[in-house]
Amino acid sequence: MKDHPFLEVSGVTKRFGGIVALDGLDLTLGRGDLRCILGPNGCGKTTLFNVLTGAHKPTSGTVRFRGEVISDLGPIAIARRGISRKFQVPGIYPELTVTQNVALPMSAANRKPGILSLMRHRPDKARLQELLEFAGLAGKALMPAAELSHGEKQKLEVAMLLAAEADLLLLDEPTAGMSKGETSAIASLIRKLTADFGKTVLVIEHDMQFVRELDCPITVMARGAVIGGGTYDEVRNDPRVIECYLGRAA
Repeated sequence: MKDHPFLEVSGVTKRFGGIVALDGLDLTLGRGDLRCILGPNGCGKTTLFNVLTGAHKPTSGTVRFRGEVISDLGPIAIARRGISRKFQVPGIYPELTVTQNVALPMSAANRKPGILSLMRHRPDKARLQELLEFAGLAGKALMPAAELSHGEKQKLEVAMLLAAEADLLLLDEPTAGMSKGETSAIASLIRKLTADFGKTVLVIEHDMQFVRELDCPITVMARGAVIGGGTYDEVRNDPRVIECYLGRAA
């Protein structure tokens, strides 16, 4: 029996009245893949993530995760199946310490969510330390998350996603508002998610420098559909991509 792709998006269309946000989109990911979706604002990247997480139901087409159709499920059911999303703005708890921010999703992964769970159930100290070190935040474990820099907050949220034990991580422009150095650090962190932890990661982005540093296969979207893909150099020199996205300066 042939194995199913880890994630399979088949002919997904999403309409909002007369606006077609996704137009028969096809996409597949294997377990442990790292893939970047590149495209200009308004091309349908965020709508795709909304469909994958159950925030929007597709007008037509299907989404399968581990072979199961999930496109008719809601956000909670999809999250429980192992899909987590990171938005552009870090979704951290600023009043809690760095350690507490990571401990919360650890408790949720053990079906013990909520602030009170931190008082009743102690998280695995070794696992907690591993995640803090992964994010480069072990030295700031007791610091309120509000005092972290923007880049550190983004790293913290990536560690929180990892703590939640999700298998497919959806990262929405994870370097928005970052300096060049912070962008490089996040690219390195994301590569470790697959290389060291075996996670499947889908990133949406429009920053070409960041895409280059990710050094992973790229899928290019325009007008709600896939128009190309390949390596960074292949995409950068694809006439369709140049015309629709990169422009003559590429």
